[in-house]
Amino acid sequence: MMRGDRRSVLRAAGLVAGAGLLARGAVAAEPGHEPSVLSGEAMTLTIGRGHVVIDGRTARAVTINGGVPGPILRWREGQTVRLTVVNELDEETSLHWHGILLPFQMDGVPGVSFPGIAPRSRFTYEFRVGQAGTYWYHSHSGLQEVAGCYGAIVIDPAEASPPMREHVVVLSDHSFVNPAHILRALKVDPGYYNRQPQTLADLVAGRGQGLGDRLRWAHMRMDPTDIADVTGAVLRYLVNGKGAKQGWSGDVVPDEPVRLRFVNAAGMSFFNVRIPDLPMTVVAADGQDVRPVTVGEFQIGPGETYDAIVTPTGPRAWPIVAESMDRSGMALGWLAPLSNVASAPPLPVPPLRERPLLTMKDMGMDMPGMDMKGMKMRDHANAPQVKMGPGVEMINPMPMDRTGDPGIGLDGVGHRVLTYRDLVSRVPNPDLRAPERTIEVHLTGAMDRYMWSMDGMTMSEAHEPISLRTGERVRVTLINDTMMAHPIHLHGHLFELVTGHGDHSPRKHTVTVLPGGKVSFDTTAQPGDWVFHCHLFLHMAMGMMRVVKVRPA
Repeated sequence: MMRGDRRSVLRAAGLVAGAGLLARGAVAAEPGHEPSVLSGEAMTLTIGRGHVVIDGRTARAVTINGGVPGPILRWREGQTVRLTVVNELDEETSLHWHGILLPFQMDGVPGVSFPGIAPRSRFTYEFRVGQAGTYWYHSHSGLQEVAGCYGAIVIDPAEASPPMREHVVVLSDHSFVNPAHILRALKVDPGYYNRQPQTLADLVAGRGQGLGDRLRWAHMRMDPTDIADVTGAVLRYLVNGKGAKQGWSGDVVPDEPVRLRFVNAAGMSFFNVRIPDLPMTVVAADGQDVRPVTVGEFQIGPGETYDAIVTPTGPRAWPIVAESMDRSGMALGWLAPLSNVASAPPLPVPPLRERPLLTMKDMGMDMPGMDMKGMKMRDHANAPQVKMGPGVEMINPMPMDRTGDPGIGLDGVGHRVLTYRDLVSRVPNPDLRAPERTIEVHLTGAMDRYMWSMDGMTMSEAHEPISLRTGERVRVTLINDTMMAHPIHLHGHLFELVTGHGDHSPRKHTVTVLPGGKVSFDTTAQPGDWVFHCHLFLHMAMGMMRVVKVRPA
C-alpha cells in the first residue's frame, strides 16, 4: 500500500483522536429514541452530530438519521440494495457493513477499500445481498463508532419462513466523556477506570486471592481484576439506545415464542446475557443458522450477534440482563405485554454478581502436570515471528484451545452457558477443502503502556499486508499473548471455527480469543483488500489491526 493510504487507515482507526467530533450546537434527538426500520432497495442514511438522552442525562453523539442506534435496515436475501450515505459532519465519515459479503470496494474502510466520504458530501453503496441473518453496520472513521454511529441489519431469507414475533436487541455502551479523553486517561494510567481492585479488606474477609497468590501476581506485575480497561466507571450500558432506568421493552404474548436478535455494538464491552429463569434457545450465530442449543446465558463480544428464541410464560415482565463482563454495570431491557412493564408484575432484576478474577489459566499456565519453575513469560523462542519491544509484555508460553470455555467469570454459575463448541452449523459448510497452509497471528500488547498490536507490530509499523491468493483455503490460528479477551473480526469473509464439528463447523465473522488461549479457523480468500482487527475499539485504534491483501494466484 502507498504510505499515504496507511495514514488514512490510521485516521480510520481513530488515531486522530476525533478533534472537534462532538462539537456544541447539535440538535437533540427525541428522548427514548426507538430505532426506525428502513426497507426496500433504496435507502438514505444521514450522519450528523446530535444528542442522546440516557436515563435523564444528555450526552453528545454521532447519530444516523437523528438517532442512536441508527435505523434497522431490513433487506431480503437476493435483492440489490442502494444505500446513499449523506455526511453532515465537518470531517470524513464511512459506514462498514459488518459481516456482509460484498465487493471490497463497498466494504467501507477509508484508505483500504474506498477513499471515505468527505465532509458535506454523499456516497452511494450498491451491492447484492447474498445471505440472510442478523448483522450490523457502523462507522469506520475517527471516533464515530464509539460516539453512537451504528445500527442493526436484518436480512430475511429468500424463501419465506413461518412468521414469528421478534425484536432486535442492540447492546452498546456510551460515555458522557469524549472518547479521546478516555484514551488519554488510559495512556496515562491503564487502570484508571478499574474501580474494583482487590483490597486489604478483601484479604481479611477471605475474598478473592489469598496472600500467596497476591504476592505471586504482584511479582509478575499482573492485575487479576484487569478484566476490562474501560468500565462502568465511565460507560453507560444501553439496550436499543436506552439506559437501565429508561427501560426499553419489547412486546410479547404469554406462551408465544419470540425471536431475539442480539447485536453487540459496544465499542469496549463484552456482555453476559441472560433472562433469569427463562431458557434461551440459540438458533443463529453471526447471522448463520446453527442447530438449536438451549442455554441459560451467553457471553457476547463486540461485533458478534446471536439469535435466541424464548417463550415467556404468564402475564409478567421478564428482564433481559446484560452484565458487563467485569460486572461494573449492566444494560437492562424487558419483555412485557403491550410494551408496558407496569401492565404486568415484573420479575425482580438480579443484582450485579461479584466481579471475576483472572487465573493462571488466563496466562496460558494451567495445563495438567505443568511445571512452571523456570518458565519465562517473555520467551521469544515461543513466537519468533513476533517483533519484541516495549509493546510486547508477554508471550503465551503454552496457549490452550479455550473454545469450550464459557467466557471470563462464567464458570460455575449454576446454569448452562453457551460455548463456541456448542455451535454446530445447520447445513454443511460450502467449502470442504482442507487448508493449504496455516498462518499464525499473535495478539500482543503491553497493558501498563496501553499498547496493542499483532505480532508485536502496530498497524503503522506493519509495512507488509497478510497476502493470500484468491480462492485459497487457509487456516488462521490466533494466539492471545495478553491478559485480556480480544474479539477479532475479518472483513468480507465468513470463516469456519475449528471446534471438531467437521463439515458442520460453525461459521462466523468475529471470534473472541480468551486470555491464554488460541483459536483456529478456516476460510476461503475473497479478492480485495480487507482489514483484520480487534473489535475493542481502542485496541484497534492503538494498532491491533492488519490489512489482508487477496490477489489472483
